Amino acid sequence: MRAKREYRDRQSTEVAVLDALVDRADDGMGIFELRAAVEADIDELEEALSTLKEDDLIVVESETSETVIKPADRVIPDVPNEETNEQSIGEWLRERLPF
Repeated sequence: MRAKREYRDRQSTEVAVLDALVDRADDGMGIFELRAAVEADIDELEEALSTLKEDDLIVVESETSETVIKPADRVIPDVPNEETNEQSIGEWLRERLPF
């Protein structure tokens, strides 16, 4: 599942983080799981997480021995796979052209 369309106009690492978290919205992800899913170096991931936290798009829970990161409720699509599978022209161009 992908994050809502209104949150897709961000840097690619941030969008990848949101998409990975939306896929595991109930359980959340640890930092190592997230790093493996996003395929970004640790500095990029740290910057993306910081920006997403400042914008209140993620929730960080550290009640247990491991820190768990979850997407904010407003990022999760209301109806799974309805319009989120459609790719916009901008997304299509971004994937194919080296900007």
